[in-house]
Amino acid sequence: MIYREAGQFKTTYAADQAIFPILQDRIFVALAVVGAFVIPVRFANEYWLQAVLIPFLIYALAALGLNLLTGYAGQLSLGTGGFMAVGAYSAFKLASAFPALNIVLVFLLSGLVAALVGVVFGIPSLRIKGFYLAVATLAAQFFLIWLFNKVGWFVNYAPSGTITAPPRTVFGVMVTGPDAAAGARYVAALAFVAVFALIAKNLVRGRVGRSWMAIRDRDIAAEIIGVRPLRTKLLAFAISSFYCGIAGAELVFLYLGSAETLAFDINLSFLVLFMVIIGGLGSVLGSFLGAAFIVLVPIFLTNVPHTVGLNLPVALAKQIELMIFGGLILFFLIVEPHGLARLWQITKEKLRLWPFPH
Repeated sequence: MIYREAGQFKTTYAADQAIFPILQDRIFVALAVVGAFVIPVRFANEYWLQAVLIPFLIYALAALGLNLLTGYAGQLSLGTGGFMAVGAYSAFKLASAFPALNIVLVFLLSGLVAALVGVVFGIPSLRIKGFYLAVATLAAQFFLIWLFNKVGWFVNYAPSGTITAPPRTVFGVMVTGPDAAAGARYVAALAFVAVFALIAKNLVRGRVGRSWMAIRDRDIAAEIIGVRPLRTKLLAFAISSFYCGIAGAELVFLYLGSAETLAFDINLSFLVLFMVIIGGLGSVLGSFLGAAFIVLVPIFLTNVPHTVGLNLPVALAKQIELMIFGGLILFFLIVEPHGLARLWQITKEKLRLWPFPH
């Protein structure tokens, strides 16, 4: 069996606690990463890059940020769209004020600005939790969108109220702006999400991640054993908002090209939350699986009916899409709270034991 691990013995604690302790996993992930950087750029057309792969990578990064906060730290947030807007508008202001600043630094600095804003709105988590915390973060969502709508400084006093990604290069290759090729923007988005997914995976396996999970599971007991709620919760909000801020900057600079505040409304917050729930709470892989599902389902509902002779109205297809999302959320919350990531884990366990019963 291809997934057998017989004969793979661990001689050190480091080998036993590695991110991918099984050789097959290491080979598969290495091939997947190399293939992700090479195959789409060479063979995917403009539609797949622009409409599928780039939004998938951006949403995966945003879902990863929310998963760190909600899945690992247990702090429910409905302000993801607002924090993404902070990153987008910060990147626009930085790129406009400092034209010589490298676009990678622009993204990182916009993430830092979003992290600071996340800490400010994370302060209520020290006193409230659950539904009340969700309402507090929802207020942050509406306040941030209102602020960007009303203060003209954030859009450089443009009459249209939109922000537009200026042309910028990385190593001589245009990655933002109207002349940037879809392949270059895809590689930039993939590089960001690959690096930050690796950072997140190591983060949740260390002391910080264990502190988050202790607060999530039993906050009073965690405080008794020495976990500091103030630092732990605010750090979760800061890192989550950092990820979401970079995702918001990428949404404008690498995907949309230009955007208004409507692109970051409450629907975006719910969309990212759906990705986390369907993909799997408390799972890095689940963030990617949920983002892939949310991106692919609308495309599936748009194209498949036409191939079988059904011409569904756009409004009906949208309603079916919402029904599918709602039904799956109920299914996963009741049947499998850990989402698609848990189903993949069960599949791997069965492969390791096949053909014996499990």
